[in-house]
Amino acid sequence: MFELKNFSVSVENGQIIKGIDLTIKDGETHVIMGPNGAGKSTLASSLLGHPNFITHGKILLDNEDISLLETDARARKGMFLIFQYPEEIEGITVSNVIRKASSAIGTKNLDLDKLVEQHKKLESDATALGLGKEFIKRELNVGFSGGEKKRMEMLQAMALNPKFMIIDEIDSGLDVDGLRIISSTIEQMKDGKRNFLIITHYPRILKHLKVDYVHILVDGKIVKTGSSALAEEIEEKGYAPYSKSDDE
Repeated sequence: MFELKNFSVSVENGQIIKGIDLTIKDGETHVIMGPNGAGKSTLASSLLGHPNFITHGKILLDNEDISLLETDARARKGMFLIFQYPEEIEGITVSNVIRKASSAIGTKNLDLDKLVEQHKKLESDATALGLGKEFIKRELNVGFSGGEKKRMEMLQAMALNPKFMIIDEIDSGLDVDGLRIISSTIEQMKDGKRNFLIITHYPRILKHLKVDYVHILVDGKIVKTGSSALAEEIEEKGYAPYSKSDDE
C-alpha cells in the first residue's frame, strides 16, 4: 500500500502541492490529471525526494514512513519514477546502467549463468518494446528520439521490477504505436500487488489502460476523484470547470 498524508511541497517562492491525501491499495492503478502548472511533475519528483523541493506530511510505503529517506533509499524500498524528460548520459551503456542498478537493489554477485540470463531477458524486453536488442549496447538515451527515451524508461522498470511505479507523462512524445506498446507493457506488469501512479495531461493513454481511480489536480490540490469516466469528461469539457475560483 502507498499513502500520502497531508502531503505538501514547497519551493523558496511558494507552495506548489497543498496538502494531498491519497491511498493506493495493492494492485491499484491511479491516475492524476490536471492542466499545465497544476503541480503534477513536481508531485512525481518530490515523491522520490528531489532535493529542490521542501516537503511536509507523510509518505508511507507498506506502512513505513519513508518521508525522510534519500532518493536511493526510496528506490531500494521499491519506488521507481519514469521521467517526463529522461536525461542523456554519455559514457555508460544501457546494459551497464541496468546491471549497476540491479546490483544496488539486492541482486549482487550474480554468477555467469545468471548474468547471461539477465542479459538475454534485457534483449528480449528491448525487442518487445520496439527498441531492438542493439539499443542496450548504446549510451543511455544518447541520440535517442523522444519516443525511444520513453521506451527505455519502461525497459529499466521491467528490469528492476519495482513495487510502486510513478509514471510521469510517458505519453508525451509517443506516436500511436508507441503508446499502445507502452500501455500493453504496463498492463503486463500488473500482478495484483504492484501499485501504479500515472501522471498525465491528456486522457489518450487511458484508452489503452485499465485504471481504478482518476484524480484531478488543480493548483496543487486534488479537486475531484472518480472512475475512468472522469477522464472522458475532461476530454469533453477540459479543465476549465475545475479551475474556477471559489467566488466565481
